[in-house]
Amino acid sequence: MKMKKLFFLFSLVSILGMQAFAQDFALAQLEKSPRHHEWVEVKYGNRTVHCFVVYPEKPKNTPAVIVIHENRGLTDWVRSLADQVAAEGYIAIAPDLLSEFSESKKRTSDFINSDSARNALSQLKPEQVINDINAAQAYIAKLPSCNGKTAIMGFCWGGGQCFRSATNNPNISAALVFYGGSPDKAEDIARIKAPVYGFYAENDQRINAMIPKTEELMKAANKKYEYEIYKGAGHAFMRLGDDPAGSAENKQARIDAWQRIRKILEKM
Repeated sequence: MKMKKLFFLFSLVSILGMQAFAQDFALAQLEKSPRHHEWVEVKYGNRTVHCFVVYPEKPKNTPAVIVIHENRGLTDWVRSLADQVAAEGYIAIAPDLLSEFSESKKRTSDFINSDSARNALSQLKPEQVINDINAAQAYIAKLPSCNGKTAIMGFCWGGGQCFRSATNNPNISAALVFYGGSPDKAEDIARIKAPVYGFYAENDQRINAMIPKTEELMKAANKKYEYEIYKGAGHAFMRLGDDPAGSAENKQARIDAWQRIRKILEKM
């Protein structure tokens, strides 16, 4: 009897994990999109990075935006966010940084749930992550429909990678960091060429505690760093506010953040 109960509980946890991983509301948004979606393989050296690309419906060449996923990997919601970026008139590319993780796990969708993907992300080498992002940037900037300009935005874990990318890639025009960590060394900050824009939640002191030092370092290096803290919002408000079941505070934070995103990207 105990074994049956344990099996039932294990099955329930697995199902709930897979449901959270699937993000049905985001998948429904993708299925309704009129925009062109495609998967591409970005290759450099011996490595292949699977990337999701969305094209805007525009009559002329446009800038591109690199979308860096949360610590859950390249989920349906991240792909939906890329589609939302394209809806604003920009080419979007979302690299799957779990690409070719192992023989049996070639991309995020091969992981059983978000916890499994999160554990795998923690095992990635920082150099590989930054090289993958740089390869995606180089690929998208050379597309015939791109005007050569690229911005980058990242969420949670991806927010930290977004900030790191700004310290490593001089070809980025703007970095939009959503509730992610920041470099804490002056020599890293000194390499930043692009303006950095922070999007933070009021109820997220784990991340917000880093802001004063980041602001100090950026100011000392004469780098542009502007940020907003969204009242009443929690960590991951862009995803949680996109969910029909999300709180009013997270929904409002997402609306306000999108207004700011539009203004920033228009400057490119």
